Amino acid sequence: MITQNDKVFGLHTKNTSYCFRVLESGHLEHLHYGRKIRMEDGYLPLVEERTFVEGNAIAYDNQYPGLSFENMCLEVSTLGTGDVREPMVQLTYADGSTTSDFRYDSHEILEEMEDRETLPGSYGTCETLKMKLKDANHNVWLYLYYQVYEECDVITRSAKIVNEEKEAIQLNRFLSNQVDFDENRFELLTFHGSWTNEMNRDTVSLTHGIYVNDSKTGTSSNRSNPLMILKDEDASEDYGDCYGFNLIYSGNHFEAVEVTGYEKVRFLSGIQPNGFSYELNMGEAFESPEAIMTFSHEGLNEMSHHMHAFVQDHVVRGPWRTKERPILINSWESFYFDYNQSKLLKLAKQAKSAGVELFVIDDGWFGERNSDDCSLGDWDVNPKKFPGGLMDFTKKIKALDMEVGIWIEPEMVNEKSKLYEEHPDWIVGIPNQRQALGRNQYILDLTRSEVRDHIVAKICALLETSGVSYVKWDMNRIFTDQYSISLPANRQGEFMHRYVMGLYEVLGRITSRFPEVLLESCAASGNRFDLGMLCYSQQIWASDNTDAVCRARIQYGYSYGYPMSALACHVSSCPNHQTLRNTPFETRFQVAAFGVLGYECNIAELSSFELEQMKEQIRFYKENRKNLQFGTFYRSEDSTKGNYQWITVSKDQRKAYAFLMQKEIHAHHAACKLKVRGLNKEFIYELKNRPLKFSIKDFGSLVNTVSPVHIKKDSIAESIADRFVKMDSEKEHKVASGDVFMYGGVKLRPSFCGVGYNENTRFFTEYGSRIYVIQAI
Repeated sequence: MITQNDKVFGLHTKNTSYCFRVLESGHLEHLHYGRKIRMEDGYLPLVEERTFVEGNAIAYDNQYPGLSFENMCLEVSTLGTGDVREPMVQLTYADGSTTSDFRYDSHEILEEMEDRETLPGSYGTCETLKMKLKDANHNVWLYLYYQVYEECDVITRSAKIVNEEKEAIQLNRFLSNQVDFDENRFELLTFHGSWTNEMNRDTVSLTHGIYVNDSKTGTSSNRSNPLMILKDEDASEDYGDCYGFNLIYSGNHFEAVEVTGYEKVRFLSGIQPNGFSYELNMGEAFESPEAIMTFSHEGLNEMSHHMHAFVQDHVVRGPWRTKERPILINSWESFYFDYNQSKLLKLAKQAKSAGVELFVIDDGWFGERNSDDCSLGDWDVNPKKFPGGLMDFTKKIKALDMEVGIWIEPEMVNEKSKLYEEHPDWIVGIPNQRQALGRNQYILDLTRSEVRDHIVAKICALLETSGVSYVKWDMNRIFTDQYSISLPANRQGEFMHRYVMGLYEVLGRITSRFPEVLLESCAASGNRFDLGMLCYSQQIWASDNTDAVCRARIQYGYSYGYPMSALACHVSSCPNHQTLRNTPFETRFQVAAFGVLGYECNIAELSSFELEQMKEQIRFYKENRKNLQFGTFYRSEDSTKGNYQWITVSKDQRKAYAFLMQKEIHAHHAACKLKVRGLNKEFIYELKNRPLKFSIKDFGSLVNTVSPVHIKKDSIAESIADRFVKMDSEKEHKVASGDVFMYGGVKLRPSFCGVGYNENTRFFTEYGSRIYVIQAI
């Protein structure tokens, strides 16, 4: 709900309020963002009174002698009016001046959002506040948009600038969001990493200075995800004030938090200003990406729930938005490039026998692609690998009652390719200079319409003639040169943003033509895991690292801002292909089950025991898939201490799935308490662990304490015994009310500690895990 009274504006969601007012000078003063408040009976307690300008701060105007912007909470900041903090907007006018002074002109309260022209954004029922501001000294107009999504407690902000001057102006910085806080009580949470090491949560206590989270890679990047959180220093997963911020954008981004000498805090987010400039001629406009913000006074979990609901209901689109996602097998780690139709069919038949629903042909199916240094850009099937063409192969897979998917990387080209031979000028690069290779490939220049048209035509033709129902859209390198021969020298600062707009145009044209195709975005794992891509793809490949221990941490990081239905997660072989670590097969599944499940291993190399495990895993996942993909996700504080605990609860609170994983064994620590969240305290629940079986080989020589004959480790006798004898896991069975489970926790059966083992002992090795199913009765 949006309220307005005497130029005081309130944006109200179910549990939060965002308030500001128009000053006599025409500037917008921020008053409050936090718990929901009523202003009908007065708002003056929110106003910081001013009488004199402090010290050498600058008074805005003699007409308002106490007005100094340096020590005020504002809705928009610029250069040249006395606010010396990081600005939201920075322009250069035709005369070279950089002072902007935007003042209130008018406003509209709209029942729906205005259509965006160049960028994707949120959708759905919401009220929109449109503030119209004019530069006091130039014929330049600034529009601030606030969209209120009441049910999920999210407010979005974006901006548009229109030049009505006769001469061109230059945008040097044009951010999407600014929130000023009147006191510093915060810790800053950011999520950093690198390839195969994404989404590490970093926590910093804010002191004076500027803290920047940004990307200069040309993508939202796995170095620094655009998700940022400000929380009270004592806030936890389940308690305290937390503010979450994100950006619907897939290019270079910039987030900054500045703490001033006045102890005020400014948050900013938007397009990366480093290297950015954009020229606007008379009558031209520029719109910023849409920024997301939410507040919770009930801790980080509740803040994440707001984000998850918003992404699921107002970002992800198409028929697959709410549909349960299929279980897939991906060919990559089975064969890499070394495959043919016969090998793939054999893998598909084995996968089908285990219950897999979708067969994905990864890299290597096109051109002469037998290594990563050739054929990118040549999206025609390799006739040696597929003699009858892709449709013929697809028909064979569909005859097994499986769907077919395919891997593509349309934004890239290899030097060894027909496309590069025909159009060497289509790549991103500076003429007559050495072009930098990344992953043996160049980037195609999507700022050019002929390049975009070519990609759309090739991919649409592929989808029309192949019969595939799933596409994995990859992008395996970052930008070095940020230059296009289609732009004049004085407009090269527009390149990166124009590339992102070009990408969105390509994706929009393809997805609107094939809305029934499930699209999974991928960019060298998490290099483009962002809300912009989720406007076109329903899920994103979370990391090229499929190691279960690493993935538990990576998925934990993503969970702060992204729902489980957006995370594509695979079970792979061991030793893991990225870390060489060995983890239990069940742990690999149980980590991947909290997301969109897939397998990426050669099933022919699984033991008969592992194959039976896989069948049972898939049966369990299918039975509980809706809740695991679309349930409400809670983290436990223990997850920051190396032992991961989390829980997903069905929307009706009648069923929950608690995950526990031990990263490192501590001797003589048998006890463990499972933390439970999200149940209905009035319901009666029954808890059971998902039953597992263990190989006697896992016990080593300890098996001789119960064996009637001596069994030598790694002997034929051990292998024979292991074929016929498996060890059952402990059985947990507890019944109690929801409040007992949530407020007291669950004290689990003791783990093995070297002093005995029986049916009541939890066999819990390093990297061991359990799923506990909690069902209302």
